[in-house]
Order: sequence, then C-alpha cells, then structure tokens
Amino acid sequence: MLQDEAMPDRVPRFSLDLHVSETQGQLGYLIQQELTAALARAGVPRSVATVVTQVVVDGNDPCFEHPSKPVGPFLSAKGAAEYRLRGIPVAEAAGGGWRRVVASPEPLEIVEADAVRALLSNGIVPIAAGGGGIPVIRDGDELRGVAAVVDKDLAAAVLTATVAADALLMLTDVDHVVRGFGTDHEQPLDKLTVGDARAGVESGEFARGSMGEKVLAGARAVEAGARAVIASLEHATEALAGTAGTEIVAG
Repeated sequence: MLQDEAMPDRVPRFSLDLHVSETQGQLGYLIQQELTAALARAGVPRSVATVVTQVVVDGNDPCFEHPSKPVGPFLSAKGAAEYRLRGIPVAEAAGGGWRRVVASPEPLEIVEADAVRALLSNGIVPIAAGGGGIPVIRDGDELRGVAAVVDKDLAAAVLTATVAADALLMLTDVDHVVRGFGTDHEQPLDKLTVGDARAGVESGEFARGSMGEKVLAGARAVEAGARAVIASLEHATEALAGTAGTEIVAG
C-alpha cells in the first residue's frame, strides 16, 4: 500500500484483496522456510506448504456500511481529502493524522478447506489463512474479492473448526488474558470459561481490536470441540502443555 501511494505514476494501484494475497505469499514464504528448518533440526522433517487462502464473508455484513478497521499509512489532512475524492473512507487516527478504514466482516467459510485437509492427510504442514485470509463474497458461481480485512484470530477459529483441529493456540505479546486490564486491579487469568469470554467481549471488558477477538475466537474453537489457549510466543510450548497462558474452557 505504501508503494501504491509513493509511486502512483509508476506502480499500478492494487485492490486491497490483492494486497492481502501478496502479504500471504511473502510472509508464508518466510514462515515456511523457518518452520521447515526448525522441524528438521528437531528431528521431525516435514514438507511445509503455504496455501493462498480465501475466506468467504457476507456482502451484506453491516460492517460494510460502517468501515472502522484502520489500514495503510498515516495521512495528512490533504492526503485524507484526496482519499475522499477517490471514494475511499478515512477516519481520524489515535495520536493524530488520518488513516484509511475498511470493513472487517465476520469470516464464514475457508474456500481452500479441501486443499488444507489434503495436505494434512498426506503429512504436509499447511500454512493457511494468513492475515485472516483474502476476503471474498460469493457472486453466483464466482468468488469476488472485496475491500476488507478479516480478523486473523476469528479466521483461525473457522479454520480450526473446518479441519477439526485439536487445538487453537493464539500467540501474542502478553502472557495471559487479563481481567481489569489497565486498572489497579489487574487479574491475569489461567482459565476463562466460554460464557465469561463471550460476556466479557459483549461488555467491552475484552476490547475489540485488542484482546476481544482472541477471546471470542477461543470461545468459538472450544464450542467446535478444540482446546484454545492464548499465550505469549515465548511460552508457546508451555501453553500447549497447559502450564502457561490463558485456556478457554467449556462452561
């Protein structure tokens, strides 16, 4: 997106769905290389494959009428005005300036589900739904990309249910989900029930755009029959073993 804006006379402007696909390929390649090497070092060599993944969303999702997900570079007032002239929604950004905003619709379906299952059944490690997946809507027999960003955690929950995964591990930069975050009464949670998770998202205790989507994704994964844990990258192994992070549990 920065290239689009920096050299509009030399670089064709791509639609947002193409940018997501580009990011999937680039980051997927990097993860694929590192994961292949790590598995070999651990004595469990496996083939690893990145799947450019489309995620079906509802074209009538209300968020398309009220886009709020910031993407792309920070803009000056002049830059924001130019965006508006091009019909691109913008909003004031925290800390000053403006940013483009897009819809963040609910993920409904993983288009490449059969491909992911085929890789798994043949012992190949798939990397899928990167960045939340490329948002598409069904238009008759065709799929059409839309200007939106799907939340990566909610997409991961759909993927978890789709392939009947044993666990959904969401890695972030904190060790636990915290009740009362930012107050004098912060309480790190080792366990969080599905009911409390959903209630906390609904009340805003687990804020959308921060921990809310992870907590909600965890609740959905548990309802689909999987384990769900939120933890820091540094404690990923311990989180899977049940000795670190916050586990979402039935109840």
